[in-house]
Amino acid sequence: MRRTARLVPILTLAAGGALLSTTVAHGATAAPATARGATTAGRAVPAPVGKEAADTGAEQRSVRRYWTEAKMEAAQPLDTLAPGRKGISLTAAAAGTPSPTATVTAVPAAPVTVPATSPGGGTAAAARTPVSARTSTGAPWARAGAVARTSGRVFFTYQGRNASCSASAVTSENRSTVITAGHCVRMGGAFHTNWVFVPGYNGGDRPYGTWVATTLYTTPQWNNGEDIDHDVAAAVVAPLNGRSLTDVVGGQGVSFNQPRRQRMHSFGYPAAAPYDGSKLVYCSGWTFDDFMMSHDIGLNCDMNGGSSGGPWFSGFDEGTGLGTLNSVNSFKYGDAAGRMFGPYFGADAKAVYDAAQDTGTP
Repeated sequence: MRRTARLVPILTLAAGGALLSTTVAHGATAAPATARGATTAGRAVPAPVGKEAADTGAEQRSVRRYWTEAKMEAAQPLDTLAPGRKGISLTAAAAGTPSPTATVTAVPAAPVTVPATSPGGGTAAAARTPVSARTSTGAPWARAGAVARTSGRVFFTYQGRNASCSASAVTSENRSTVITAGHCVRMGGAFHTNWVFVPGYNGGDRPYGTWVATTLYTTPQWNNGEDIDHDVAAAVVAPLNGRSLTDVVGGQGVSFNQPRRQRMHSFGYPAAAPYDGSKLVYCSGWTFDDFMMSHDIGLNCDMNGGSSGGPWFSGFDEGTGLGTLNSVNSFKYGDAAGRMFGPYFGADAKAVYDAAQDTGTP
């Protein structure tokens, strides 16, 4: 049986298909490598690819005006805009059947963890007695807490049509960094336009405003060949009303090079039936290794198109809504709709995060 994978916006991945062109997208630049995370296990980490978005005040005002309530409500998951798309492929290294043991359990570099921050910039403290975790495969999130502020919907224009994803605000030096999936910033050979993040989106309400991206980053592996193992991205958003993003909503912690097979929570705004994109939804349970076509991690989860890029947290406290972001919603296999997969956050994901948090805002 021919096994295919699909991105969370349910785009078919053909294991034997040709990779897209390896040229860097027009207007995109390689972000300068920083000292942090520049190498791992003796391997140089390729620099992330960055693309300027709305980097002037006039452009930001134009993008913010563009996103009316009606346009947000009408935005579609990517699967409805590119049904049956077969131009995305696993790399040759990932297209085989990786071992579920040694090749996917090795940690290539020292673990790194950045703590969560409260609105205003202080370190966020978890509850003294964490609220016990509940297993979920796709229930509405009803407990509020930090995650209801830091998670949000992403809206953008893809090939002239309006689409949606999910994302999370994270702790960062510029207090303006959002983590999402690679295909939520770039797909089909070009970066998306009119990119905004709406934290706390709830039934059309935008309680914390609409935050316009000034710069978008993704891994070179995703940029050059849409490699599903590296479906990671970050956005830097402009200040709003004189304040930076995490000063308003706080930022979740983020970590890299962590052990696999942990208990995790994933969040997102699924927008395909039976969901409608209006509410934050979550899944929780023990993760497992993908032994089919990628080196990603999996979680039993029914979320679908629109939840792409939503955060996966380890050590999540359901009482405070705080956790440590360690992957994002990325893809599903066509014959396993109840399993979500997300990229392992190693050195390449850290390089994207570092490039974003080191970027200043206009």
